[in-house]
Amino acid sequence: MSQLILASASPRRASLLKQVGLEFQVIPSNFIEDNTLQMTKHMLTVFFARSKAEEVASRVNDGIIIGADTVVVSEHEFLGKPGSAEEAFVMLKKLSGTSHQVTTGLAVLDKKSEVIRTLYSTTNVWFRKLKDEEINSYIKTGDPLDKAGAYGIQGKAALFVKRIEGCYFNVVGLPLSELAGILTEFGIKIF
Repeated sequence: MSQLILASASPRRASLLKQVGLEFQVIPSNFIEDNTLQMTKHMLTVFFARSKAEEVASRVNDGIIIGADTVVVSEHEFLGKPGSAEEAFVMLKKLSGTSHQVTTGLAVLDKKSEVIRTLYSTTNVWFRKLKDEEINSYIKTGDPLDKAGAYGIQGKAALFVKRIEGCYFNVVGLPLSELAGILTEFGIKIF
C-alpha cells in the first residue's frame, strides 16, 4: 500500500488525520498561493489544493498525497490569514453577529497512477454578536494570526459560534467524510 502524505504544514489537518487513526507523513507544499486570481471560492480552493498536492508529488517517488486549502468568505470578501492584530480585529468585527462561509478544497493524488480526485466542501457559520473586549482578548492569545478568517473553531473561538450548517471538520480545515470516500477509492484502509 502506498504511503499517505499530507501536503500541508497545518497542525490542525495533521491532528484530524491522527484523530481518525491514519498513518501519514507530512511534506509541506512549497506552492505559493496567488489570491489575486479571479475565480470563485470553490474553484480557487480546489485549484490551490490540487497545486499543493502536485507540487509535493513532484518531489516524491510514490504516495497518496492530500492537498487542501480553506477560505473564509464574508459578504463576497475573501478573508485570509490576518497580517497583524489590527487586521484580525477588523476580520472578527466583520464576522460578529453575521454568517459566513468556510470552503475547503480537497485534492487527493496517487503519484503512481497519476489519478487525482478533487472536491470542495462548504459550511455556513453564524457568529453571535461579539464585544470589542472579547475580540481583543482572543487576539492576545495569538490564535487568530495563522488562521483564515482570524479564528479557529476548534479553540477558544468556539465560544463565538452560534451555529453551523455543514461539516464541522471542514471549518477546521479538512472535510473528513469526503476525504474518507476518496481514500477508500485509492485503496487506503479506513477501518
